[in-house]
Amino acid sequence: MEPAMDEPDTATQASPDPGDLPHPSPGGCFPVVGIGASAGGLEALEQFLSGVPPDSGMAYVVIQHLDPTHKGMMPELLQRATPLPVMQAKNGLKLRADHVYVLPPNRDMSILDGVLHLFKPTAPRGQRLPIDFFLRALAVDRRQQAVGVLLSGMGSDGTAGLRAIKENAGLALVQDPAEAAFASMPQSGIDAAMVDIVGPAATLPGRIIAALRQGAIVDESDPAVDGQLKSGLEKVLILMRTHNGQDFSRYKKSTLYRRIERRMGIHQIRRIADYVRLLQNNPQELDLLFREFLIGVTTFFRDPAAWDSLRDLAFPALFASSPSGRALRAWVPGCSTGEEAYSLAITFKEALERHQPAGRYALQIFATDLAHDAIDQARQGHYSAGISAEVSADRLARYFIPTDNGYQVGKEVREMVIFAPQNMAQDPPFTKLDLLSCRNVLIYFTSELQKKLLALFHYSLIPGGVLFLGNSETIGSATDLFAPLDSKSRLYRCIDGRPHMVSVDFPTHFRAPHGAGSEPPATPPAANLQTLADQLLLRQFAPAAVLTNDRGDIIYINGRTGRYLEPAAGKANWNIHAMARGGLRQALGEALQQVISDHGRVERHDLAVEDDGKTSRIDLTVQYIEDPEPLRGMVMIVFAGLRRKTAAKRRTKAGAQSSREAELEAALTQSQNEVRNLRDRMQTSEEELKSTNEELQSTNEELQSTNEELTTSKEEMQSLNEELQTVNVELQSKVDDLSRVNDDMQNLLNSTEIATVFLDDRLRVRRFTPHAAHIIKLIAADVGRPLSDLASDLDYPEFESDAREVLRTLIYSEKPMATRDGRWFRVRIMPYRTMENIINGVVITFIDISVAKRLEAELRATVASIEGNPS
Repeated sequence: MEPAMDEPDTATQASPDPGDLPHPSPGGCFPVVGIGASAGGLEALEQFLSGVPPDSGMAYVVIQHLDPTHKGMMPELLQRATPLPVMQAKNGLKLRADHVYVLPPNRDMSILDGVLHLFKPTAPRGQRLPIDFFLRALAVDRRQQAVGVLLSGMGSDGTAGLRAIKENAGLALVQDPAEAAFASMPQSGIDAAMVDIVGPAATLPGRIIAALRQGAIVDESDPAVDGQLKSGLEKVLILMRTHNGQDFSRYKKSTLYRRIERRMGIHQIRRIADYVRLLQNNPQELDLLFREFLIGVTTFFRDPAAWDSLRDLAFPALFASSPSGRALRAWVPGCSTGEEAYSLAITFKEALERHQPAGRYALQIFATDLAHDAIDQARQGHYSAGISAEVSADRLARYFIPTDNGYQVGKEVREMVIFAPQNMAQDPPFTKLDLLSCRNVLIYFTSELQKKLLALFHYSLIPGGVLFLGNSETIGSATDLFAPLDSKSRLYRCIDGRPHMVSVDFPTHFRAPHGAGSEPPATPPAANLQTLADQLLLRQFAPAAVLTNDRGDIIYINGRTGRYLEPAAGKANWNIHAMARGGLRQALGEALQQVISDHGRVERHDLAVEDDGKTSRIDLTVQYIEDPEPLRGMVMIVFAGLRRKTAAKRRTKAGAQSSREAELEAALTQSQNEVRNLRDRMQTSEEELKSTNEELQSTNEELQSTNEELTTSKEEMQSLNEELQTVNVELQSKVDDLSRVNDDMQNLLNSTEIATVFLDDRLRVRRFTPHAAHIIKLIAADVGRPLSDLASDLDYPEFESDAREVLRTLIYSEKPMATRDGRWFRVRIMPYRTMENIINGVVITFIDISVAKRLEAELRATVASIEGNPS
């Protein structure tokens, strides 16, 4: 639900009127810095703004969690920390460079074309995410000139906003969590891998200016250095490939340039050659650059209309073409942190409910990505509270579980998705898929790699399967592979093409070319006699042989193997099980299987091989290779043809046994061997399954125990939280009572007009009433000073000694004392007793008896005059 537009705000502001402030240069488009803060954010904001120069050329917008019932005083507080004009934002206010704008209380704020717009919040108090709300709008409005900063605060508000800024090539910074008063907000951004710079709040303005200035320098580079940039980029890609085996050479160069320029800007490096040297000496920077290349910016249900088409058009077609009870298979390559995969699972469940197909269907989703940390985050299925802006309230309530700092994907959805690390351009694909969702990934690849992947997607999908692309992607020239199902939503149907009509370049793990990175060898050395002899023997006298892996894929062929192997009809298949000729396939399969299991050697003699209607006899040797190391795990298969005389001798030794009996005996022996091997394998598998089952049971018990402990801990935490809330209420009540008592005491002392001074046990001033300042020269700064240092109008030289005596004997003292100006006071010194009956100083009161003394003097004078005149 969209928030309602607020009316123009006409509240009076203490800051200068925007009309009196200077405008930036005409037509200038300046960067805008969105600053999010929450608990403990005032100090961090002051530190940040104190580091902003007066001519940075940027506008600063402060978004803070504020009490909606209190009047906002943030502009006045922040104005003390910066010479820039600080003002409270108004609806329709146009931003200006070198100004600071503050979000008013009880408002959400957005930006469009550099103009601020205020909204009345629709979310209840405590569930609002004003920082995410503004940073998302800022990312779209300013794109590469958008800067997001997260300072001290609790929760995860702002993380989704940083994600949007990164998606639009903006700059993301957070305060160092170790420096922040509350580290939750900046740490959430770091954990989401959406942060370019981490540092103390006071240093972030300088880092922003340096990074943006470096980006501008790179953007305005002379075209003459294109050759140097290309060479530098190639070196960067070589270092990356050497570091982690990932090949980015077929990614769009413009995208890679931007990512590298960003890292150069952060390090304030101007030449790509200098950055190459940094990569050579700093493997950690290679890891950071790898993450930069793989910025996984994704959201739940991105382009909602396309997901609706998937639910209402694609899934019903799959239900109609699939038999009841079938588990559909889907693949989400480039899944990033899992939002797209979980969106697909939720859409499938909604399609089942809405269309109610006749049969029962399930969906198994394979989600893969190149970034291992993104896969780990996706497996957890935990997301910040900011997804409430992407996922409807109904979906949140049904498929997500609220947590203390966000939402957890429900178990029924998580169980539908299997996450695994994979490089779609280099690793083998998933096959026999009903649905393939690859959204907003192909746009980062070159056209050659896009064509290769589209052919690969066609191979992976079953005929009639659905390809789901992003709104910025199309199938291009692959119209012979896919037909539009809904072009607007980028839904395509896989065409049933014959295998030989589609050329598929199957991915394989990258292997560096021989000699890569080294100088070409010099003139090859002259061949010696031994080398020539070995080559001759291998070529003319060595038996035909092939080298295979443990799956039977042929890796190397020696000699002429045409009599034993032939290519299978159809799509090219270099597997020895498919290429073995008649009479050899069964024995070869059995021997290969036994060798792989036993890591040994198997020989089969006098096998009949059929070749164009002719039968020849051979000996077969299958050997598992342990040494040398590069060939370990492979299998050598040797075919040794028998001469006719040798074959005849072997048949003669069989005596009177007929050829039919020999064949039956050989088949029986072969069957017995197969049964024995199958029995051994079954027994081994059974033992492994038992062992695995026991391990799984043990793991399940441990998980159950851990779950119970976590549940108990959660209940204890909830109980502790309730106790803390109760204690907090009690403390608040006591503070209120104390405030009332303090007010009562202050009013009592003021109403009695009795001068009173409170001293501690070392006779230092602790507190005094205003009337005491008329007798002893006291000001507020005298609190903590000893009594002996204070000037007094009293003619009382024993003042301090009497106070010490009272503190020692606990017997109060009361004496009338005169001042130098003729006033009289009754000075009473009493011990100060606490509620626990502990003596903690003295209390001195001064009662004005000047009137009584004056009347007493007048009375004495009258009495004296009467006595002097008795008549």
